[in-house]
Amino acid sequence: MKPHRLCMTNSLVLAYGLHNKMEIYRPHKAYPVELAQFHSVDYVEFLGRITPESQEKYAAELIRYNMGEDCPVFDNLFEFCQIYAGGTIDAAHRLNHGLCDIAINWAGGLHHAKKCEASGFCYVNDLVLGILELLKYHARVLYIDIDIHHGDGVEEAFYLTDRVMTVSFHKFGDYFFPGTGDVKDVGEREGKYYAINVPLKDGIDDANFIRMFRVVIQKVVEVYQPGAIVLQCGADSLAGDRLGCFNLSIDGHSECVKFVKKFNIPLLVTGGGGYTKENVARCWTVETGVLVDTELPNEIPDNDYLKYFKPDCTLKTTSGNHMENLNGKTYLSTIKQQVMENLRRIAHAPSVQMHEVPPDTYIPEFDEDELNPDERMDQHTQDKHIQREEEYYEDDNDNDHDMDDS
Repeated sequence: MKPHRLCMTNSLVLAYGLHNKMEIYRPHKAYPVELAQFHSVDYVEFLGRITPESQEKYAAELIRYNMGEDCPVFDNLFEFCQIYAGGTIDAAHRLNHGLCDIAINWAGGLHHAKKCEASGFCYVNDLVLGILELLKYHARVLYIDIDIHHGDGVEEAFYLTDRVMTVSFHKFGDYFFPGTGDVKDVGEREGKYYAINVPLKDGIDDANFIRMFRVVIQKVVEVYQPGAIVLQCGADSLAGDRLGCFNLSIDGHSECVKFVKKFNIPLLVTGGGGYTKENVARCWTVETGVLVDTELPNEIPDNDYLKYFKPDCTLKTTSGNHMENLNGKTYLSTIKQQVMENLRRIAHAPSVQMHEVPPDTYIPEFDEDELNPDERMDQHTQDKHIQREEEYYEDDNDNDHDMDDS
């Protein structure tokens, strides 16, 4: 989960020239009050206070907030959370205002974080925050998760409402983390049947995964008619992942992105898990290409991380079939039948009462006059106050006119 895999992805996207087909923005760093739209105030304050040097003083709090083995404390932890959460919030904001049709934040997708605790290297749940932002303008939001791990944090956040439908395709059983996501878990109260889980076994391949994905998502979109879609593209479902146990190729994984894009519904795309970093970068670069309708040559262009893609230096890797496929036809048919039965039990496109639209993301003002002009700000400090501006130009005056996506 180190940001190194994001640097590799960014470098590969640039090497293929995909930035010329998008608008690139530096998002604002999410403020504590924004994070507290979902997370508890005390948890947010703790994230802002804890450091590797001070953690010995907070033994009880570390246990309370589930910080430690899977969620270590590291330097600039809170700023890391602010950056990836700010990216997803800003992506939702731009979609809400019709500034783009598709918004991508590969640094986001940390789907395990809960209201009051960290989980599975997820400290702040940017997906929940992004969905809350989308709900200000859309009556119904669909969340789709193709990470190998169950999207438990997002499901839990919206388990009692019909305004968000969560659909997660994941490995289930054998004590696989996080242990949730049974097909029988369907939501409760107003949210009953608005949580959909597709539990899979080891070794699922492209053909079976894509077939199940298309059937389920086609029906979900027909029945639920979402105003916006959030797609979490965790790459640990790829074959050969260090923590995964599926047999998906990059083509298979990206086919899910291509399928969702065809609905032409405002789409927010995020990253997620993925622990074989060169394959993560390959996958998210291919999927960036899919989102801007660009077929990429298989030979990887020269870039700062080319050595990680040796010896073949190719974009597409074979699925490898590293695991035996334990998903028999009978099992998959049973899961599909249960999901379809649950979908038949819900009202088509549930309505929502009219209400005043809450204000957009809260950005506290700071007075530039209060800054001492004699004190020069270093780049790190300047970044904390930077406005969203295009960063990647071909020349000094290029405003990148032919843009489709953000």
